[in-house]
Amino acid sequence: MQILRMHRSLSMVFQRFHTQLTLIPSQMFWNWYTLDACFLSTTWHITSKGMFAGSCIGVIALVLLLEFLRRLQREYDRLIQQPATQTAHASSNPKDNLNCKVSSNSGASAEDPPHSAVPLLGGYWERSLPLTRSGHVATVFQQIVRAGLYTLQFCIAYMIMLLAMYYNGYILVCIFIGAFVGFFFFSWDASGARNA
Repeated sequence: MQILRMHRSLSMVFQRFHTQLTLIPSQMFWNWYTLDACFLSTTWHITSKGMFAGSCIGVIALVLLLEFLRRLQREYDRLIQQPATQTAHASSNPKDNLNCKVSSNSGASAEDPPHSAVPLLGGYWERSLPLTRSGHVATVFQQIVRAGLYTLQFCIAYMIMLLAMYYNGYILVCIFIGAFVGFFFFSWDASGARNA
């Protein structure tokens, strides 16, 4: 008798779950759905074109956030290594100055940006020192911050991967747009290009 009750209750649970799944289409093959699409959970159910446009903008922003966190991680690593790098640089060549001005005999005007500046949004950002092997080891707090930044990157990248697995063409295009724009704006430090 008890087994029969358990069987009935389990079948009711499975029937409710199956009904919820059939109400919201979740396609695992290429699609171009804009309305009645569902992403990551039943609460992200697209019921209007405005919601879908907001979702596309949100996906682009999520990928931009991932690229920004990657840049932030690199900058934080450089910040940690900066004292040791400056010490090593000063001891190897004491005549070099990190804040040197552009000389007039190089053909560049005094208004040109320094060699470590990168163009961004109509202005210039000063590029940090490159990552080098300086023998500097991060403190426990610095390593906790680094681990936190890495975990945020990992979680966001995993969410982007799950969104891509819905194979919605519009969402995939938004992921690609976010990757392009994010890399364009946040990877100038890793380009290695120097202004002449």
